[in-house]
Amino acid sequence: MKTVIFTDLDGTFLNHDDYSFDSSKDSLSLINEKKIPLLFTTSKTRVEVELLQKKVGIKEPFIVENGAAIFFPKDYQNFDLSFLDEYHGYYILQLGLKYKQVLNFYNKYKSEFGLLGFSDMNIDDIVKYTGLSEDDAKLSKQRDFTEPFLIEDKTKLKNLKNLALTYNIKITKGGRFYHLIGEFQDKGIAVKKAEKIFEKIYNDDINSIGLGDGPNDIVMFENVDIPIVIKNHKGKYVDTKIKNIQKSEFEGSKGWNEMVLKNV
Repeated sequence: MKTVIFTDLDGTFLNHDDYSFDSSKDSLSLINEKKIPLLFTTSKTRVEVELLQKKVGIKEPFIVENGAAIFFPKDYQNFDLSFLDEYHGYYILQLGLKYKQVLNFYNKYKSEFGLLGFSDMNIDDIVKYTGLSEDDAKLSKQRDFTEPFLIEDKTKLKNLKNLALTYNIKITKGGRFYHLIGEFQDKGIAVKKAEKIFEKIYNDDINSIGLGDGPNDIVMFENVDIPIVIKNHKGKYVDTKIKNIQKSEFEGSKGWNEMVLKNV
């Protein structure tokens, strides 16, 4: 049986405030030693993940924009992945809508519902709301599938959600933003699809571990063998009804390191 790790980034693998992963070095070494696939499963974009992978020193498959697509490097472990589509030098399984379709909905209703999305934010706005560096903020605007947004009046969310569904779009909540995403995508669906791909290429069963800290991670927890919730930056845990879920003692990357070392 092969172990595969799926992990959220902000507030989980990366600290909420400074985006550091320094505290995870011990567990990263163990993952590398055991040759365990480590899939970043995030609301971030493809280009953001590519940069982070370089910093971490890995070249693994990844899931972007809240389960919109699963990317496999073309030369990944010499596996034949030609049954997947090709996209920007990767093999890909796309589950979400194209960004243009999501933006059409956002632009139509942003004034009525008081929305401020990434497409309307300048770089200074994104730096302000995220704490990202200017360079990283520029990468976060290079989106392929989904639109993060803020809403002035949260009492309007229910009506917005109902309206979005008529366009095959739904709304999920991350650590800092709400996200307009395709109706038939989320982290849970993407993780389940990725597990099936790994079972196919390994010709073996998969033991999946999932780590996260936010509401949009709950569907991931529901689709892995070992769900792990990381204590968030407020010192709390996202509320789930999952009986076998493990909880970290520490926040952010320190908690991530703690729980990976316990489970691999």
